[in-house]
Amino acid sequence: MKPGPTAQEVARLAKVSQSAVSRTFTPGASVSEDTRNRVMIAAKTLGYRPNAMARSLITGRSRIVALVMSYLENQFYPLVIEKLSQKLQKQGYHVLMFISDGDETDGVLDEILQYQIDGVVMASAMLSPHLARQCADVGVPVVLFNRVPDISAFARHSTSSVTCNNHRGGEMVAELLLERGHRRIAFLAGLEKSSTNLERERGFNDALAQAGTALYRRAVGHYSFERAQEAARALFAGPGERPDAVFVANDHMAIAVMDVLRQELGLRVPEDVSVVGFDDVPQAAWGAYRLTTVEQSVEAMVTATVELLHEQMRADANPRNVVIPCRLVERGSVRPASATPLPNAPQSAPQSAPQSAPKPRAAKRRISSGPNA
Repeated sequence: MKPGPTAQEVARLAKVSQSAVSRTFTPGASVSEDTRNRVMIAAKTLGYRPNAMARSLITGRSRIVALVMSYLENQFYPLVIEKLSQKLQKQGYHVLMFISDGDETDGVLDEILQYQIDGVVMASAMLSPHLARQCADVGVPVVLFNRVPDISAFARHSTSSVTCNNHRGGEMVAELLLERGHRRIAFLAGLEKSSTNLERERGFNDALAQAGTALYRRAVGHYSFERAQEAARALFAGPGERPDAVFVANDHMAIAVMDVLRQELGLRVPEDVSVVGFDDVPQAAWGAYRLTTVEQSVEAMVTATVELLHEQMRADANPRNVVIPCRLVERGSVRPASATPLPNAPQSAPQSAPQSAPKPRAAKRRISSGPNA
């Protein structure tokens, strides 16, 4: 290949120093408007383009952030990729994406560390203690998106994270369903060991227990559309009365559940069964579903993630966990208040639940973020 024009040639034509050329093409660097204009005109005249690889050798920074993803079939994560990539690119960074096999990421560790990356964002993927230690040893900061570090002391004290308030989101769903008179309430889990699933289910069960009732049935959908369909069939094929409401750990599975209820079992949503999801993906608002769900603010979560990355790139910053508020979005998949049975109407008691009917509680529509860890 024919060698292109150099920064020295641009500097000579623009009548500025070579460092001024470098600052002009470095995002965030200080340079006067006059100098910037002269450099850009000279660069365009000569056909000059800065060499990112050469700059990284000089600065020790590649301005590349590795993004580790799994479960891309979930409509929530393409939004995350779009918003995160746009925000980083505006700041002069580039995203290098890796797809992990399932929820474990150790399989891509060697590949990630072959690149001179400035940081790692792990979305919908677990960080093992081994991977956390390897990244810490080479000075690469890690931010978990929509996950929290596992219980290992090293991972907790070396890794930052951003989540929505999953526990409160689960509570809000339980409060809404109880307010609308539901008593045979089922839960469709995602992954058993996923921190998001654990917190959503914990908040859901805490609110049920506080109201004096208990979960009626439970199944696991593994955050998969097909396995969520299988789980829905199992939930409604069990002995005794069928559930009258289902809280599903994310919208992707909730849509699968609604398809099974309507198309295979001949049930009406919400007249026969209420369904609530979590995430508020664009498809949740489609007319065919009008899914009631808990909204995670992608914009706020991405902004917090990028801020944490910048903090962790500074050696003096301590890892921290950020919790973003979530919001209950009511559409048409939950029984309306006008259709709620009267308080003295007979209700079937849930399995292994107290016989007395719980007192309905008003569902809250907005919450505040929990304290940062």
